[in-house]
Amino acid sequence: MFRKPRSVRGRQLLFRDATVADAEFILALRTDEKKGEFLSATVPDVQAQRDWLARYAADDAQVYFIICKLDGTPVGTVRLYDQRGDSFCWGSWIKSDGAPSGFGVESALMVYDFALQTGFTRAHFDVRKGNTSVIQFHERFGAVQVGETDEDNLYEMSNAAIKAALQQYRKYLPDGAAVAF
Repeated sequence: MFRKPRSVRGRQLLFRDATVADAEFILALRTDEKKGEFLSATVPDVQAQRDWLARYAADDAQVYFIICKLDGTPVGTVRLYDQRGDSFCWGSWIKSDGAPSGFGVESALMVYDFALQTGFTRAHFDVRKGNTSVIQFHERFGAVQVGETDEDNLYEMSNAAIKAALQQYRKYLPDGAAVAF
């Protein structure tokens, strides 16, 4: 079960819970030909996205964040879901063209720090096989490939790997993530 915080604040980014009002922003990212290339297919229907977000609001099995600059400008999304004991999955990680430099590292660190602060110790996730830059990113962070499907490489991050990444890339999130419930 996930607790949905009001916000998660980093050095230059802020996560806030996605709402029905974010449907157009999310849909624009997910249906962008380049950004959506390695995501599960999304129907280009704003009302369907609003309906999904309305159902999500009552769903404690996931947290879906809008990633913003500190001034509140939305610059991406990320979702935590599929709890398996002390492990969580994360994905739906998309950045807009207006995302600041360091977005990837800082937002990943914020995901991991938030997860540790809320009781998770490990992570699991999948990455589409053709998504080379994201595969390399996760492997640099310490993710280990543990399997594959026809479409995806399956990864895990141990507690030690998460803590090592938080330390190694600390300049991107020097004070950790400030979580407000």
